[in-house]
Parts: sequence; structure tokens; C-alpha cells
Amino acid sequence: MNSFWAVFKRELKSYFTTPLAYVFLVIFLFFSGYLTFKQGFFEAEQADMRPFFMNLPLLFVFMVPSTAMRLWAEERKVGSIELLFTLPVTITQAVLAKFFAAWFFLAIALALTFPMVITVSYLGDPDAGLIITGYLGSFLMAGGFLAIGCFFSAVSKNQVISFVLSVVACAILVFAGMPTTLSYLSTFLPAGLVSAVEGMSFQTHFESIQRGVLQFRDLAYFILLIVGWIAACTVVLDERKAA
Repeated sequence: MNSFWAVFKRELKSYFTTPLAYVFLVIFLFFSGYLTFKQGFFEAEQADMRPFFMNLPLLFVFMVPSTAMRLWAEERKVGSIELLFTLPVTITQAVLAKFFAAWFFLAIALALTFPMVITVSYLGDPDAGLIITGYLGSFLMAGGFLAIGCFFSAVSKNQVISFVLSVVACAILVFAGMPTTLSYLSTFLPAGLVSAVEGMSFQTHFESIQRGVLQFRDLAYFILLIVGWIAACTVVLDERKAA
């Protein structure tokens, strides 16, 4: 456990020792607010956070991979991964520590959007339950994107390639659940396969949680997704270490 916390603190600290964290936070907060108000937040005359949350999947498609791409690609590029593996820490501990450090950083980014909550509360009487479940769904979705990014960061030591692969994979899982995609697929696929594609999408499960409906299948989807991609990342790194 001490090894886990050592890597966790080292990774989290590394975000704030460079301009990376501050640039990410500024860009994320700007676009999350800009996209919310651009889509007629005031014109709707309804005090809720739905316009904010509905833009997060597309925003996360680009923002989260930019955070994840450096997790392992940078370690491999500069050669510090060999030093890391000589420390008394297992690959699983290192992967989990790096993942949770990055996830905690994304949680900070989400927490810094609190002015949006204050604004909505000032303008009306929003449903606090919907806001809480919306943030929970956003946090889980960020973890899912991050786990995918961790895997591709471990696959390639080139951060740009890692970023592109992560964006493509995340975009597929988002767009797969959009009505236009499902409508197109229904023209040549049987209904069962269309439903299966919809069930694999981030969009479907996130929207369900965002509506305040906490179902086991939605929570299980994100948990299994995170565990699966993190396990795959661990296997890749284990094989590279053995090689």
C-alpha cells in the first residue's frame, strides 16, 4: 500500500509541476461553460444542469485522452519506466496508482465547475438529486475514458499516437449510442444487434444516470469498463516488462 501511495503522490504532483494541469483546467472550464451557454441556457428559462452535462461526453472525448496519453507513453519515451519497475512496486500497483491519480485530477476539474451549480441555484430551484447523479455519471464516464486512454498509452510510447487512438476509441463508444447512429444502423442490422450497440455506448448509460435513474446495469457498465481496460493495460505492461 505504501508503494501505491508513493506512485499516486508522485503522479499527481507531476501534473502541477508543469503548465499541463493549468492549461487543461482552463481549457476544460472554458469550453464546458461556453458550450452550456451557447446552446440557449438562458433562453430555455429552466434552472437545471442538463445543458452542462449533455456536452460533457463530446468534451471528454478530447480532454480525457489528453490527460491519459502521458501516463505510460512518457515513461517509456524517457526510459523512466525501467526505473519505476525496479522499485518495490508491482505493475498492478503502478497502473492503479497512476490511474487513480489521473482520475483524482479529473475529479478536481469537475469540482471546479461549481460556479455552474451556484448559477443554476441562484436562477431557480434545481433538483439537487439530478445534479448529484449528473456529477456521479460524469465522474464515472471520465474514469471510463481514462481507462481507455491508459491502455493506449501503454501500447505506444508516442503520445500523439496514444492520443489519437484513445480519441477514436472513445468517440466510437460515444457516437454508438446517438439517435442518428442507431437510426442508420437500424437500416441494415437486426434490432437485436442495434440494441447491443446501444448498450455498449457511453451515451446511453450516462444519459440514464443523468436523468436521476441509478440502475445497477449503468453502474456495472462503467465499473466493468474501467476494470477491463485497466486489466488490459496491466497485461500489456507485464508483457513488455517480461520482454
